[in-house]
Amino acid sequence: MVPDDSIEAQLADLRERQSPCRLCPRNCNVSREGDDLGYCGAPRRAVVASTGPHFGEERVLVGTGGSGTLFLSGCNLRCAFCQNCSISHQVAGARWGTEDMVYAMLRLADGGCENINVVTPTHYAPQIAEAIVEARRHRMYLPIVYNCGGYESVETLRLLDGLVNIYMPDFKFWRRESADRYAHAPDYPQRARESVREMYRQVGDLVVENEIARRGVLVRHLVMPGGGKEGSEILDWLATEISIDTYVNVMGQYRPAHRAHEFPEIDRRPTDAEILDLKTHARQLGLRLAE
Repeated sequence: MVPDDSIEAQLADLRERQSPCRLCPRNCNVSREGDDLGYCGAPRRAVVASTGPHFGEERVLVGTGGSGTLFLSGCNLRCAFCQNCSISHQVAGARWGTEDMVYAMLRLADGGCENINVVTPTHYAPQIAEAIVEARRHRMYLPIVYNCGGYESVETLRLLDGLVNIYMPDFKFWRRESADRYAHAPDYPQRARESVREMYRQVGDLVVENEIARRGVLVRHLVMPGGGKEGSEILDWLATEISIDTYVNVMGQYRPAHRAHEFPEIDRRPTDAEILDLKTHARQLGLRLAE
């Protein structure tokens, strides 16, 4: 556990970063205290779309009890091909205070979940951190999974040090042009590299005990149609710059969704060969494949 005085300082600094909001690289600087909305569309209170045990995550997260997910609304990326646009783009759900989030975490833990999995958490980092601290005071010690899009601020991540056990970022784009075209975030590749480095500094390689992840980094990469070169470059970087033992989920479930039809090059599913090629490349590099 992080000492109480250190925790309180971290929470205070996180709250200070929220208004004017500089929680993510967008640096919107809106007043979240006044419920002004920035790029992510998130108000001051966390908007939660749903909670419950989830069995569709990686096997090392699911186990027998499921991953205890809190699906948070809004997103700082808002990708053109988003498959969860009804939540991420429309910010649907109930506004929760810290006590609501703590209650949900305790209920998921009591229900036998293997971990607490906060999905799309970046823009609610202060509220999540406060809930983690309070839940631990209630003796809830399940691993906390920070399930994010990879477009993170290193300064915010540093303030989560000691509170998050498992970082699970997406690494979507390697090229500035792709990140700009599909997410209006040309700095995404650089920010993702910086963020994964910081995550790895905090928690290291994924530690799996009795087939369940306890601590570490697990990186997801969604195979995009025609995106094999970028995917290979991401995998190369993870193997050479982070760790040969990095767990990676090379995901093949892309489908044209939301506004993907506006971009002819991604208005199709990836082929089986495109998915297999990237998985094979990951194995050849020595990376550890999660499914």
